[in-house]
Amino acid sequence: MAKLPLVAIVGRPNVGKSTLFNRLVGKRIALVDDRPGVTRDRREGDATLLGMEFRIIDTAGVEDEDPDTLPGRMRAQTQAAVREADVALFLIDARAGIVPQDEEIARWLRSEDTPVILMANKAEGKAAEGGVLEAYALGFGQPLAFSAEHGDGLVDLFEALRPHIEYEGFDDVVDEPEDEENGPLKLAIVGRPNAGKSTLVNRILGEERMITGPEAGITRDAIAIEWQWTAPDGQVRPVRLIDTAGLRKKAKVQDKLEKLSAADAMHAVDFAEVVVLLLDATLGLEAQDLRIADQVLQEGRALIIALNKWDVAENPPSLFQGVRAALEEGLAQVRGVPLLTVSAETGRGMDQLIQAAFDVREAWSKRVSTGVLNRWFEKAIEINPPPAPGGRRIKLRYLTQAKTRPPGFILFGTRVDQLPESYKRYLMNGIRKDLGFGAVPIRLTVRAPRNPFDR
Repeated sequence: MAKLPLVAIVGRPNVGKSTLFNRLVGKRIALVDDRPGVTRDRREGDATLLGMEFRIIDTAGVEDEDPDTLPGRMRAQTQAAVREADVALFLIDARAGIVPQDEEIARWLRSEDTPVILMANKAEGKAAEGGVLEAYALGFGQPLAFSAEHGDGLVDLFEALRPHIEYEGFDDVVDEPEDEENGPLKLAIVGRPNAGKSTLVNRILGEERMITGPEAGITRDAIAIEWQWTAPDGQVRPVRLIDTAGLRKKAKVQDKLEKLSAADAMHAVDFAEVVVLLLDATLGLEAQDLRIADQVLQEGRALIIALNKWDVAENPPSLFQGVRAALEEGLAQVRGVPLLTVSAETGRGMDQLIQAAFDVREAWSKRVSTGVLNRWFEKAIEINPPPAPGGRRIKLRYLTQAKTRPPGFILFGTRVDQLPESYKRYLMNGIRKDLGFGAVPIRLTVRAPRNPFDR
């Protein structure tokens, strides 16, 4: 697919940037709330406007703050997005009129080379007419009256964007169907707040793409980033990295925005193939980590656990063995989940982490022929026959793989409704160990043949 033009949305906090982003991508991806400063990291999405396709970037509200503060680091991310973009959409609040912060952003945008389209958002109703007229003073020509909430002004936005983002071959951009197994590795990073998820993503990418700092809970939206990984053998493989908000214990989450962030993080897990649960090595494994791991496995995603901050961990060998033992006990449904040690600060273990993710996706996508599966199955029930509850034998006939990603199997037999969970676990563990599925979640469904005399 050809590279799409980039359009960045900028403006002060709470002027409707994320609402416009959601409008253009056609779904509610970015978190939206009445309070200012919800968006922190820049988020990208594929947008379509009356048949015109482009990449849209939602940015944090621009505030004039010290670069070392969180708002200052957010501003740096917004500035980087504008410099990368082919055109910037500068949003103001038409109801509030022009405020000094808008004038400061306008001065900054005039110093950049990126073309600017001025949009007076929330322009529905007479209360906004004065604000639209005031916007001329910002020096970007005629403001575009718009309503991101109601979709008013989309045709005008289309006409304003056309001169900036049309290019030769625009009509030839075709979205080819994605080959799941050879397509981008969808890799989500999850964990408790301050485990170092955004720092890890920045280290992997080799740039300050995500806002980081000592404050817990900086990341709010789940941010997906397209990236190319060069393997040690020189092969270039596509990866879709997803950074997520920190997940605290549910009882501790009272704030509405944190609840939305946690829901967004779990939504990202649903669409991932492999999930890296990042632990803080200085804190070890906690009950919340096991809860997150269990949720990931319940969703059927392949799981990797990475111990971050390994460069400052105390007594590393003892810590590693302790975490491994706790995982074997706490995640009994899937034993042998990969446990890696990394340092987002120094870059230790980055290639090993990405390689492990590709390996575990391969096992998660694996399909075994019915012939191979049933030769294994016959040996398995010969070594350990199913029980005979009440003296009546359970007869298991054959096993077939119904699906992949995650692997799903159907077991056919008579009286299978009485098959104990322990025996099902015996079969699933054997499938993982003997047929090369490793520590991926497996689904086993039992079915009895229909009785033709049962009316």
